[in-house]
Amino acid sequence: MHVRPAEKHEEVWLLDRLDEFGMPDPAFRSRDYVFAVDEETGEKAGFGRLRVHSGDDTSVCELTNIGVLPDWRGRGVGAHVIERLVESAQDQGFDRVFSLTTEPAYLEQFGFERIDESTLPEPLVRRLSEVRETEGEDAVPLVLDADAFSVPGRLRRRFRSDEGEDEPQETAEDFGIDADTATYKYDTGG
Repeated sequence: MHVRPAEKHEEVWLLDRLDEFGMPDPAFRSRDYVFAVDEETGEKAGFGRLRVHSGDDTSVCELTNIGVLPDWRGRGVGAHVIERLVESAQDQGFDRVFSLTTEPAYLEQFGFERIDESTLPEPLVRRLSEVRETEGEDAVPLVLDADAFSVPGRLRRRFRSDEGEDEPQETAEDFGIDADTATYKYDTGG
């Protein structure tokens, strides 16, 4: 199992899953998403988005639309999706990662902390109103100091069936190639 960026050709699959999970995404951009993928079968197990909001003189990022397919729940997939998104936030220069959620306990196990909504940066004040409208009035704001992030060992062990292996193997699908219909450049017909 590994987590990788979503690819353009996977938009339909992603939009279908967002619809199934009841996750509205009015500012949909597939390049903001990552997928957890089973290395052996290529099956997608989960997904999540890092959404960047720009204000007048500041930018903030929000971890949102985290979903794990039913057959993969309880295996630590969501933890590793979150880990990849936090790494991406750090790579983009963000020290803090926000989330607006109706399930704060899940994110709190990774170091997210509840904050008073009066302390939210301006772009997230409007966003919290949207989340409460679509997901429920019990949505609360959380923040994570990105350097304090950690995946609990029990979740990391569940996810890793590949202990001791090196890098995940790349597949033809990773490059947008349909392995069933592709031919080799130097096919000799033999």
